Amino acid sequence: MITLKGEYIYLRALEPEDLDFIHTIENDESLWEVSNTQTPYSKYLIKQYLDHAHKDIYEVKQLRLVISNYDDEALGLIDIFDFDFKNRRAGIGILIKENENRQKGYGAAALKLLVDYCFTHLDLHQLYCNISEDNALSVKLFTNQGFEKIGLKKDWNIINGKFKNEYIFQLINK
Repeated sequence: MITLKGEYIYLRALEPEDLDFIHTIENDESLWEVSNTQTPYSKYLIKQYLDHAHKDIYEVKQLRLVISNYDDEALGLIDIFDFDFKNRRAGIGILIKENENRQKGYGAAALKLLVDYCFTHLDLHQLYCNISEDNALSVKLFTNQGFEKIGLKKDWNIINGKFKNEYIFQLINK
């Protein structure tokens, strides 16, 4: 089994016990802009998702992991999406749920673990992420992990009736 453990946090697979945690995140309107969500999710739908979360990344083209501290407290989620084995690339998204757990290094530690996993175990050549132009903390997080800003998508997302630009960042495994 591959262990994704850092000094302060570890990444783990989704468990049925994560239902309430994920339900809270998916239905928190303040997080919808980050996750590109537009409608609430029922516990029923999230339970179905959890029932299928064990499927192989090569089959479902995505992987969601829980960011946990060593007190087994779930801090957030980190995702691999748009997994493209042929072209050896994938997107990455990350979310730390509570404000008081942000800017403490948990996101950076989780991102480093996931990047290492993607390049070492999945043999990916490149990773990318999409970040709203005004999300300075995420820009800093990904930049500090070596991601480069490679473009700006103008008027990409509409949030509260206003269009917002979105950056695309990329990290190529040298």
